Amino acid sequence: MPKFFKNYPILVISLLIAIMLLPNLETIQVTIMEARNFITAREMIQDNNWLLTTMNGEARYQKPPLPTWLTAISGLVFGVKSIFGMRLPAILMIMVLSSYSYRLSKSMLKSRTHSMINTLILITSFYVIGITIEAPWDIFTHGFMMVAIYHLFMFFKSKNTDWKHAIIASLGIGCSLLSKGPIGFYALLLPFLLAYGFSFKYKNIKSKIAPILSILVLGLLVGGWWYFYVRLEDPETFAAITSKETGNWTSYNVRPFYYYWSFFTQSGLWTIPAFISLLYPYLKRRAIHYKAYKLTFLWTIFAVILLSIIPEKKSRYLMPVLIPLALNIGFYIEYLIRKFKTLTDKRETIPVYFNFGLIALIGIVAPFVLYFQFKAQLSDALNPFVLFSVVVFVLGLAILSQLIKKEIRNVFLLTVTFFGALFLFGLPVFKGFTSDNFKPISALQNENSRKNFKVYAINHISPEVIWQYGEKIPQITKTDNQFSFPLDSEFGVLTNKLSAKDKDIISKTHVFEQTHTFDLNQSEPNSKQYKDRLISQYYYFKKK
Repeated sequence: MPKFFKNYPILVISLLIAIMLLPNLETIQVTIMEARNFITAREMIQDNNWLLTTMNGEARYQKPPLPTWLTAISGLVFGVKSIFGMRLPAILMIMVLSSYSYRLSKSMLKSRTHSMINTLILITSFYVIGITIEAPWDIFTHGFMMVAIYHLFMFFKSKNTDWKHAIIASLGIGCSLLSKGPIGFYALLLPFLLAYGFSFKYKNIKSKIAPILSILVLGLLVGGWWYFYVRLEDPETFAAITSKETGNWTSYNVRPFYYYWSFFTQSGLWTIPAFISLLYPYLKRRAIHYKAYKLTFLWTIFAVILLSIIPEKKSRYLMPVLIPLALNIGFYIEYLIRKFKTLTDKRETIPVYFNFGLIALIGIVAPFVLYFQFKAQLSDALNPFVLFSVVVFVLGLAILSQLIKKEIRNVFLLTVTFFGALFLFGLPVFKGFTSDNFKPISALQNENSRKNFKVYAINHISPEVIWQYGEKIPQITKTDNQFSFPLDSEFGVLTNKLSAKDKDIISKTHVFEQTHTFDLNQSEPNSKQYKDRLISQYYYFKKK
């Protein structure tokens, strides 16, 4: 491992993440979960709703506010319309998560090189990055919980009671609870505590009962005060939202127990190494630190089992599993770096050649496949495409060359670089892949503000539309076949669709005309990524 990596590991980790993700942070379209977070953050700033949080003017208590507070603070610095600013806190939390993963590894392994291997695997596990876009709250709850886990490890390992680690651990637990409720506790901390008991054992535990209770109490105080406050201030709404959210655990998106059994595929580039690292009888004799390997293995397995028990299942819920899994993969990669040149058993060598050979092949052929597949679209992004093609082609050749020489350390570092290059050089290429049907709504708010013209919503409007519009869009509700129209004589209406029945009801009191159709889909209508909910029809309404 290069000396700079060894001497300044935390700085290197943070710089790698920054270089990989920050330059193109605004490129990817805002997702529905991001939009909800961003709208709530915007209304914190504009309406001062920092505690009784809202989305489009309505109570939004489904998620605790800490991630949204951090997003709002960033919005105050960079501007509430800056996607870069709104996404920045999530990227900073990747740095926190990775830094504490490194510190935990180093505490267990006493090796900077091995710990850096583990951390590089973590930050190049696809869903660790993808979760910041798909479900930004998750990276906060698990990032803060990783802080707690590191300090709990140090607390349990010490012979005497170390109150510094106890207090910081409780703050990490509290911040995790204040980010997404008990998710981090259940999916990351609980399996860690079980795995620690089976591997390192709890020693001198009787003398630490008081500080353990203090950790729990302080953690609950830090993480639970907001729930208590909202329960007092808005009890009916809070109870209704809580009932619906808890009901989802057993009735919404229910999947079978074995739904998560392919969890190791979520690690992306490391799918095959992940699978092999989970072959406990094989790797336990080859891992350089058996107790630490046993901990990461059991931590991963317990996390999957606990998540599998919950009836509601989604692929993104597996993200916390990738944290111990990355550490687990690290033992296999470290073993290959040490021993691959001397391995003769094809059962051990073929998976390595296949995995890294496939990555090399992707790098070599990707420029040609992309060019012939998307020749027309690439004409508007020729320079970024050429740069991307050269970089991934050269990296593919380099990976293949080092693999033939059995230099697995170099193969590993080049693979990490390849992953980073996909984000750094690949995203600008696909920035221009926008279909002709894409019609943003961002200019509508400026136009209506100049005219002092109000806009309302009928039926469903997606959060992405509300976010891009730039301000709240009050809802016109419907009760007993009657709409609660505003008093304005003229106003605009956004809707996903007006049924024939709705039009009949409206025509009794208003003249209306469709003037625009906005479509936030950047993909073609025949694509699987095309979503009807991103279409909004805009009507001009005038009272009869």
